[in-house]
Amino acid sequence: MSQNFPISKLTLALITLSAASLTQAAGLDRSGQDITAFLQDGTYAETVYTYIDADVTGVDNDGNKSGDIAESYDFFRYGVKTDIGDRFSVGVLYDEPFGAAAKYEGDNNFTGVADVTGAGAIQTVAQTAVGRTQDKIDQINTQIAGIDAALANPNLPPAQQQVLGQNKAVLELANGALANAVTGFESLNDAPTLENYNNLIEGTRENIAQTEGILNQIAPGLSDETNQLAQNLLDGNKEDLAQSEATRDAVANLLSIDEATNVEVRSHTLSLIGGMKFGAQNQFQIYGGPVAQRLEADVKLRGNAYKGAAGYTAHISPDQDYGWLAGISYSKPEIALKAALTYRSEIDHTLNAAEYFPALAIRGQNPNSTTKFDVTTPESVNLDLQTGVNPTTLATAKVRWVPWGDFAIRPPAYTQASNLPLVDYDKDQWQVELGLGKRLAPKLAVSGTVGWDSGAGNPVSSLGPIEGYYSVGLGAKYNVTENWAVSAGGKYLWFGDAEGSLPDSTIVSDFEDNDGYVLGVKLSYQDK
Repeated sequence: MSQNFPISKLTLALITLSAASLTQAAGLDRSGQDITAFLQDGTYAETVYTYIDADVTGVDNDGNKSGDIAESYDFFRYGVKTDIGDRFSVGVLYDEPFGAAAKYEGDNNFTGVADVTGAGAIQTVAQTAVGRTQDKIDQINTQIAGIDAALANPNLPPAQQQVLGQNKAVLELANGALANAVTGFESLNDAPTLENYNNLIEGTRENIAQTEGILNQIAPGLSDETNQLAQNLLDGNKEDLAQSEATRDAVANLLSIDEATNVEVRSHTLSLIGGMKFGAQNQFQIYGGPVAQRLEADVKLRGNAYKGAAGYTAHISPDQDYGWLAGISYSKPEIALKAALTYRSEIDHTLNAAEYFPALAIRGQNPNSTTKFDVTTPESVNLDLQTGVNPTTLATAKVRWVPWGDFAIRPPAYTQASNLPLVDYDKDQWQVELGLGKRLAPKLAVSGTVGWDSGAGNPVSSLGPIEGYYSVGLGAKYNVTENWAVSAGGKYLWFGDAEGSLPDSTIVSDFEDNDGYVLGVKLSYQDK
């Protein structure tokens, strides 16, 4: 025999299951984009506060401890809806669907810019300078060979012989100075310290001054052609010195950075929803509407782990763009059955990024840039189910899919310098949560949940090195009055072990045995 489950009683157990919102999920997923507030009967409003504290620790490739990189994180969710007659509903939902908050601590390959990174930068400068200087020596040797061939001509006029001889002497003098420079840069490559770089520059400056003094002394006895040749060579040496000083300053600036790797991503979404019920008993409802989303981020990459990208900083200014959502729901009140399938579209953002990439200065390029680039936040599908088990017990299930495998962040300067995205993921996210709610008294209900999140691949970004989680949660709801209720809940999360990697697939860290907890409080109003 069928049994009716009065929905008015079972709603005491409803949504306590999600008072602690889904967090620390795959990719940048945070709120789970819950839409159940819109599916409530009558006029309904809620305010939800969620606090997350995760313990995510690991080691870098040298075995140094990372510290707890997961900063505590909190956000709000709001929702309000009302019915217009028996068939139509309107509502507004606010949440913060995507985000990240990570910061490394201590002495490891993700903090500061240690000597090995500075040494690598200096070696790059030294090796480039050796190659550039050797090319000049080869060019001068070619000129000297041409002069020797001309001087071998017995019919060469004496005046021309004198000019060519002077030119050869000046070129040999320049070659000697360039050979000394090659030796200096080779020594710097073997002992790449900022002190040695400074000493090399000072030595080069003194050599140029001495050479200029010699040329000034002998200039009256040289031809105009030889004097012009000497001046051109001297100017070239001064340009090389200026370039060495600029790259030295860039390296010094790189070495002065003593911060830690830090990332913060925030998003804000406002959804305007309209729904229409249909069917013999209005048991079906279609709903949808526009979605406004605001996205912003700050990123700092520090330490040896990031190699040539160490010291990179990006401020991504807030941008607001638009998408949409659509869904269909089914209800059968006599058994407290509700089912809803919701699709949210991708949202294309054009973001303004102010980037600082110190490695570009070492290459002689401008390290500062402000440019626009595109980021597309992913689409998603949510399936929400509930059904009465008996007149005081409610079972729920939630399934969520997000294709993080298609997502990437590609700031222009970073991508151009590295030919890689700043962040991307290998796999799509699947998330499942099962719950059971029990009414203990007319005004009090409790609930429990178990959950699983697949993660978005392993290895994963060093800015969020976890591979999904398992969770258990408890919640309670107390009806203060007929219309007002307070809910509270918590979840404990066991994070999957993960290796942190760079976009080039280099493994830079290992994170194991991590966990966290989530606390949520909700104030709700309902008038049927």
